[in-house]
Amino acid sequence: MNMQKVTLLFPCQPDMGAVLLEALAAALVETRAFDGCLSVETFVDADKPDNVLLVEEWATRGHQERYMKWRTENGMIELLQPILAGPLEVHYLDARPI
Repeated sequence: MNMQKVTLLFPCQPDMGAVLLEALAAALVETRAFDGCLSVETFVDADKPDNVLLVEEWATRGHQERYMKWRTENGMIELLQPILAGPLEVHYLDARPI
């Protein structure tokens, strides 16, 4: 089975990156416990600290999509809107062994 790697870029309003990180500290406990989640790592752009990047690994893309649907339905995505400077960027990555 091929796992699905996903990146989520949160472009935050000025000085709101730290606020997002606080919100993620609690939220990622639920993410890591969600069915199919293999790992989640959090990164902050060294040159633009208000850009926060999550790198996730899921058993399948379907697992991650169910998770995002749940996050949308429970209001988490909507709660982040005042923190974000632009839309959340989600990228599904397929490995290409070369």
